[in-house]
Amino acid sequence: MPIPGTELKLTASGDKLEVRVRGPNVTPGYWKAPELTRQAFDEEGFYLIGDAVKFADAERPERGLFFDGRVAEDFKLNSGTWVSAGTLRVAGIAALAPLAQDIVVTGHGGDEVRFLVFPNLVACRAHAGLPLSASVSDVLAHDKVRSAIAQGLARLKQQGTNSSAHATRALLLDEPPSVDGGEITDKGYINQRAVLTRRAELVARLNDDASVEWIGPGG
Repeated sequence: MPIPGTELKLTASGDKLEVRVRGPNVTPGYWKAPELTRQAFDEEGFYLIGDAVKFADAERPERGLFFDGRVAEDFKLNSGTWVSAGTLRVAGIAALAPLAQDIVVTGHGGDEVRFLVFPNLVACRAHAGLPLSASVSDVLAHDKVRSAIAQGLARLKQQGTNSSAHATRALLLDEPPSVDGGEITDKGYINQRAVLTRRAELVARLNDDASVEWIGPGG
């Protein structure tokens, strides 16, 4: 619960509500860093925490708010449709279970949503019937693994109502998220932006129509 004097400010961000915070327990800015302060706070001194919220009951706001993902991770497709990266990430992991350990959602400014997938190698090896000695590349290239990922993407597509609710391609990553590379936050979550920046070459391969590496819903 917020301490007395804490203020929340809700602003529209696409189809979500971004929450900003100000109060006696919130720093008024970065020490001797005016540019960072300008980037992190709005004109009224509210801290831009990057979270989205939704009302538990829109008709009765006193019932409180629920966390609704990260607006800092959300993006628009060329169609103007907003993609809720946090929501789609969770749905994607569920659709690809148990083969996906985590997912990074990409497609910023494009026509389609696509996934970079950190695989659960233990589950992938078991699904393919491969021994522990099998190399990562052999595991990820196995027909049974790729087929299962394709089927998961197809299931997700069937559940989605529009282009922002499913991914048209997935690329399996052979390198786990890097702590030193800033790909994991101090809370243990995947830093989506850092992964996309650090692995820009892989994003390019995912977007390459001629590539045989990515997997689509059709296999």
